[in-house]
Amino acid sequence: MQLTHRTAGAPVTATYWMDHAWLGTHVEPGVTLDVADSRIAGIRTGVEAPPPGATALRGLTLPGLANTHSHAFHRALRATVQVGSGTFWTWRELMYRAASRLTPDTYFDLARATYAEMALAGITSVGEFHYLHHAPGGTPYANPNAMGEALIAAAAEAGIRITLLDTAYLAAGFGEQPNRHQLRFSDTTAEAWAERAALLKGDDHTLIGAAVHSVRAVPADQLATVAQWAEEREAPLHVHLSEQTAENDACRAAHGRTPTRLLADHGVLGPRTTGIHNTHLTEEDIALLGSSATGTCMCPTTERDLADGIGPAVALQKAGSPLSLGSDSHAVIDLFEEARAMELNERLRTHIRGHWTAAALLRAASADGHAALGRPDAGVLEPGAPADLTTVALDSVRTAGPVPRLAAETAVFAASAADVRHTVVAGRHIVRDGRHTRIEDVPRALATAVAALHG
Repeated sequence: MQLTHRTAGAPVTATYWMDHAWLGTHVEPGVTLDVADSRIAGIRTGVEAPPPGATALRGLTLPGLANTHSHAFHRALRATVQVGSGTFWTWRELMYRAASRLTPDTYFDLARATYAEMALAGITSVGEFHYLHHAPGGTPYANPNAMGEALIAAAAEAGIRITLLDTAYLAAGFGEQPNRHQLRFSDTTAEAWAERAALLKGDDHTLIGAAVHSVRAVPADQLATVAQWAEEREAPLHVHLSEQTAENDACRAAHGRTPTRLLADHGVLGPRTTGIHNTHLTEEDIALLGSSATGTCMCPTTERDLADGIGPAVALQKAGSPLSLGSDSHAVIDLFEEARAMELNERLRTHIRGHWTAAALLRAASADGHAALGRPDAGVLEPGAPADLTTVALDSVRTAGPVPRLAAETAVFAASAADVRHTVVAGRHIVRDGRHTRIEDVPRALATAVAALHG
């Protein structure tokens, strides 16, 4: 059977032939995909061999993955924070130390290499939760958005899309002034944050969104300013939410309510808002998030690395909160690992298998993640969608053996980032045969950028 879907418009600039493609509900063999004006112009099934001039993608081709939550500079912490023991709060001191050494130039180098690692892992879009705004001590750079623009430029060079979630971070805790580490994060008031953030500009690969770092870092009477800024621009709004029980306890002591209720009372929740982690929630919290269609971004590899706990993802989704995934602190950068960890964590917690299908987990890693980043048309292999793809090998030591119709299950439950063979963004090959086409030696770029912060 052959199915053809094509949109009229710009001329075709590239054609890809996929020996297996994930079309949202099933694996389809022999599919061609035409690109025009950086979008998918047409799809045809039942094509047994690559047509003349087509680029062959052998393996399972998926929509490009969305890394909904990233702190690029945390990539410098990999392994160094695994020495000894401690808690989230002791880990945070090591994070502050790395942050204190960054400049616009060194941040560009580190982010460029980190985003290239993401491209190698099949990620075509990242949500960068950005709060490193100023120089150490809090003095603004001559260009007040030098750090944010470094991230935008880094993503462009690495070849992936970015939603820069410029973050309001104004306090050390409820009623506490920023500490010496946090001075470079703070604009002092939400109004000053909004003025600076308004200067940021997007482009074809860049969206500008907003973030509330957390209820402890933005005074309650300033939450509405951030929410209104995002509302006026119809921009994504993200917030770290109930990652730690200590945050919940402090919020109740200061305001007599949970962080989720506090956000609801100040107009922060809604369908363009995504809560990051949402780990320690009450039943009322879950109902508030679900009824407002506020999203949930789970970051399982970070949540287990920091001993945060396992969030109520099943209950949140059932209540109406769309699920997405992020690599957050970049203990690893592997969206397949994040997807299966969400399912496997729930199996450990409940002693029951099969909370999400492979299709549902792939949707969290792609379409719902892109929607959380302000790109609701992305994350599907359909005409009109951005031509963002990733291909996973089906013949590696991890993926060989299962029949092709189970390729989605193979990708989610067996593959790793190392199995990504191709990544295409806006119709252009960014990763070809496992190698980045723009950055010749990504491991060396990472090593050099990390060494500059630890030297």
